[in-house]
Amino acid sequence: MVLENLTTRPRHLLLILGDQLDRDAALLSSADPGRDLVWMAETQEEVSHVWCHKLRIAFFFSAMRHFREELKELGWQVLYHQMEREADSAANFADFLQRDLPRLNPEGVRVTLPGDWRVLEMLRKACRDSGLPLEIVADEHFLSTPASFQAWAQDRKSLVLEHFYRDLRRRLGFLLAADGEPEGGAWNFDCDNRKSFSREGPGMLPLPLAFAPDTLSREVLDLVAHRFGDNPGTLAGFELPVTRADSLAFLEDFVENRLDLFGPYEDAMWSGEAFLYHSRLSALLNVKLLNPRECLEKAVKAYSEKRARLASVEGFVRQILGWREFVRGIYWHYMPDYLEMNALAHQEELPPFFWNGQTRMTCVRESMKAVLKYGYTHHIQRLMVLGQFALLYGVDPAKFHGWHMAMYLDAIDWASLPNTLGMSQFGDGGIVGTKPYCASGNYINKMSNYCGSCPYAPQKASGEKACPFTTLYWDFLDRHRETLAENHRMGFQYRNLNNKDKSELREIRERARYLRDHIDRI
Repeated sequence: MVLENLTTRPRHLLLILGDQLDRDAALLSSADPGRDLVWMAETQEEVSHVWCHKLRIAFFFSAMRHFREELKELGWQVLYHQMEREADSAANFADFLQRDLPRLNPEGVRVTLPGDWRVLEMLRKACRDSGLPLEIVADEHFLSTPASFQAWAQDRKSLVLEHFYRDLRRRLGFLLAADGEPEGGAWNFDCDNRKSFSREGPGMLPLPLAFAPDTLSREVLDLVAHRFGDNPGTLAGFELPVTRADSLAFLEDFVENRLDLFGPYEDAMWSGEAFLYHSRLSALLNVKLLNPRECLEKAVKAYSEKRARLASVEGFVRQILGWREFVRGIYWHYMPDYLEMNALAHQEELPPFFWNGQTRMTCVRESMKAVLKYGYTHHIQRLMVLGQFALLYGVDPAKFHGWHMAMYLDAIDWASLPNTLGMSQFGDGGIVGTKPYCASGNYINKMSNYCGSCPYAPQKASGEKACPFTTLYWDFLDRHRETLAENHRMGFQYRNLNNKDKSELREIRERARYLRDHIDRI
């Protein structure tokens, strides 16, 4: 543990968490470096309450240590609990605070609204037990607030992303024409952004920008290898931006080299290509090394200068201004009850290949290869490959969320929970998405080249060669007929199910049972 030398009693103890690395945060701009003390901690609980990917631990700790050094250069006093090679007796934020608060005796404690309900409650209890006031400062990193989302959601029968997105775009003025109408005459260009690659594949792709680990990062890598060597994933892919300057370079590289073709191919997948034209900015946004407004402004500027097509820029804007703000609103609107939702009553454990990638299914193996190496896959691999398999198989949605929190660099609770339990697993029964995102193996075949090298046939639903996705898709519809058949958005799917004769359905059910009994063999 490393503690900076303290000379005076601080006025406020300013808690900065690992996903709050924003030097322009209101917490700091309203504070006084001469009177207030910054407090940060690397804790065992935050990397062990889920079985964390080694790269995820290294990313957070390295970014935090670099941020600590930046704050010190700006004149802040920093009290930093640094994890060492040998275990510390303090396990979580509360343990460290219970040690520090009596000794420091600040007038009060301040923290930016955490991105995790569990952490917020832990901090509240620790300060309450110490008899000190805890002030929650608004997180101005976002473009909307939990209160504004609640006002928008009030009295609505359903919460529709498209309505929220249009309202926010109008209010903030992104991609609007002079008359206030959407640029290009449409609010979204999804119809232009669903292309797959030809047989020749994506061709020459821009090389990903990489950053060699510096001394601070190498110290973290050594720590993670020593203390977390049995955790999933690898550290070999640690070429990540962990500073503000490198994050800005990463953003600039995306805008210049990938943004134009991001839109058309944002749903496409290809063997051996983990990144394609995707930005990989989500982790940097979620730890606050990048600000969403600057990302949006750079993308819109590229469109105005004719360096990127409108469909790509609008798609990028919708991901950040629409979806990212929407899921955060959902999180704070429904927590803490949201975590307990399980509309389909799924109870299965995650199959082993979600941790080691060892499966004969090419789509899952390729997706897991990227997860294990980079702590990353793009949204279609998350939703329509890994997420969809968990949904069709019947995994407990809270356990799928826990897995996602463990394995992805960008997984903060506010972002992960509505995406996994809600959108991916339909655990919320239709709050985030009005129907389950489910399809047969034919969808994966259409959007990738995975099926060409797979021992399973996407068009087959029964028999040894049947694609597990296709088998489990029909079995899923059959099992949940009572719950889902009346969903107006699933009428076509249930008409197709009803066209199957009893013998075909019997064979599908038998194959589904076999898959569950022999999951390690597929």
